[in-house]
Amino acid sequence: MPHSTRRRPDGRLILLLGALAACGPLATDMYLPSLPSIAQSFGVSAAAAAATLTSFMAGFSIGMLLYGPVSDAYGRRPVLLAGVALFIVASIACWLSFSIGNLIVMRFLQALGAGAASVLARAIARDAHEPSDAAKVLSMVALVTSVGPLLAPLIGGQLLLIGGWRTVFVVLTLFGVACVVAAWLRVPETWPPEKRASSAVLKSFAAYGRLLRDPIVWGHMLCGGMAFASMFTYISATPFVYIQYFHVSPQHYGLFFGLNVFGIMTGNFLNTRFVGRLGALRLVSIASTISCVASLFVALMCVTGWGGLWSIVVGLFFVVAVVGVLSANCATDLMYRYPRNAGAAAAVFGATQLGLGALASVAVGLWPGISPVGMGWTIGVCGVLCYVGRMMVVRWHGRPAPGEANAVSS
Repeated sequence: MPHSTRRRPDGRLILLLGALAACGPLATDMYLPSLPSIAQSFGVSAAAAAATLTSFMAGFSIGMLLYGPVSDAYGRRPVLLAGVALFIVASIACWLSFSIGNLIVMRFLQALGAGAASVLARAIARDAHEPSDAAKVLSMVALVTSVGPLLAPLIGGQLLLIGGWRTVFVVLTLFGVACVVAAWLRVPETWPPEKRASSAVLKSFAAYGRLLRDPIVWGHMLCGGMAFASMFTYISATPFVYIQYFHVSPQHYGLFFGLNVFGIMTGNFLNTRFVGRLGALRLVSIASTISCVASLFVALMCVTGWGGLWSIVVGLFFVVAVVGVLSANCATDLMYRYPRNAGAAAAVFGATQLGLGALASVAVGLWPGISPVGMGWTIGVCGVLCYVGRMMVVRWHGRPAPGEANAVSS
């Protein structure tokens, strides 16, 4: 791709970036049905088996923070290829693991590799397109990636029946190989040498200091991160709330889960249609307002019991539907605000989303019992903080970014 011009969105590149960004969700969701079998295989407790999921989330967050600045210093392509290669090697090691401790370590390394694909998919979209097109591309990437959480648990369950839990890692290895080959052949270098500072990689990491001094960065992290946290709360709580409290069958729970995945896909599709006309900032404002109102509605229904199950289902549809819209537009606006450190901006945003999501899932888990009250309070708080982030972004958006005199605003 020529460095001097930016192309219109390329459908094949979007599909590839979506597949790369799906490494993390697939390695998480495809693996969930296997947790009881892993515990039984190694003769350990369910908590010990669940530690393999915790180590993956930790590695994923660290990987995102690591790869952003490194790619700003050395280019997107080599860092992306190295990250996916690590994902492949670690997946093979997970497949061959001989103890729960070994699997915990290998899952951490697998997540380090997956983090490269997640953060660099955003950075590559930013490098290769103008602001409105970048937001469209990120929404399209999210549209492709969102298919993963819908299908992965079903695929993982079937693989468990076919060949046991190790088969899941065989499939993840093959998926990683397909991704690295496609990336080698099709993903261009979008960060030209003249913009890099490979001799000053520590300065790239120092960009985090500048980012965290900027109130707009905090606004976007709150806005996009708390919307993501509300979705994590839904994912963590609804298996107990729906199945155990409202007595929804596991088969029907899958339909409810799929309904919200359809909501995310619809939101991302609408974003691709309107971002060029309205702009990223306007859509952040609209989507965060919807998120806040819908979250407070869910909180009210959960705490009071009004409307029963269906009132919660309807409210959650709108809470979850705007998550992709906020993720795409908040990330795009941040990366264009810091054009010389787009990788670091994408990384700090993605890692914050993941961290806030994990924190919300822990918070809802602290509520006793299986009633929807804990889910309602947690989602309500997330919705209010999402809107607080929106207020910060709108208030400070005209202020120049620290150290980025030539920053571009979307």
